[in-house]
Amino acid sequence: MSDRSIHSATPLLAFGNGAVYSADVGAALSLQVVFEMAKVTLPTLAEMALGTMNRKGIDARTREWSRTVVDKARMRLQINGRDRVPQDGVFVYMSNHQSHMDIPVLYCSMPSPTVRMVAKTELFNIPVWGRALRAAEFIEVDRGDHEKAIASLNRATDQIASGVSVWIAPEGSRSKTGAIGRLKKGGFHLAKNAGVPIVPIAISGTLQVLKPGTIAMHHDVPIHVDIGDPIDTTDKSVDELLSAVRTFLEANVRNQPA
Repeated sequence: MSDRSIHSATPLLAFGNGAVYSADVGAALSLQVVFEMAKVTLPTLAEMALGTMNRKGIDARTREWSRTVVDKARMRLQINGRDRVPQDGVFVYMSNHQSHMDIPVLYCSMPSPTVRMVAKTELFNIPVWGRALRAAEFIEVDRGDHEKAIASLNRATDQIASGVSVWIAPEGSRSKTGAIGRLKKGGFHLAKNAGVPIVPIAISGTLQVLKPGTIAMHHDVPIHVDIGDPIDTTDKSVDELLSAVRTFLEANVRNQPA
């Protein structure tokens, strides 16, 4: 018996891209993601308390969690361009932002072994989860406080110097329609100050898995991740870098509204 027939008593909505949604399955998927978050959060806090936490352990748990979430949601993930990025390099990854599901999708996709994301304060305010994020060296940015935001980017520069790649979504917030929003300059200054290349990434499809303002997930959604060539930051201005990333996103993010 197929998974779809198991849930046939609940109304199913079929979308043009082959994705399927039902209310009970969507809520169950969301609960599974919360459970998987707890599975990576509690060991991290325990290691922090014992003084045994290390980056390799965090890397392994983050990628395991990401693969599990992608598998549970039955995302049909296709990654293009991983071979363009040397695994032994340090980069600032920049992507468009469609959904909270961008996080597990990107951690399944980025070639660098150690990556920490720049995330807004609200994620760090989630009980228990926020403490684990800070302990694991994820970078908190308070968009409402300019001085704190600058201090956060300075900490990110220090992490890059120690061999950690950084992922940032320069739009600053999730797109409600799939359209690419205005790109903020903070991440571009970060890459230039740190002296590392920018790797642009176009994500398509995560908006259909979990839309902003909703908690129930859709499954069987095709997800495309297109990774571009690293962009040298040495001889380019911030405006030139921003333009290069925007051009890549506009050319590679699929199904943007007209």
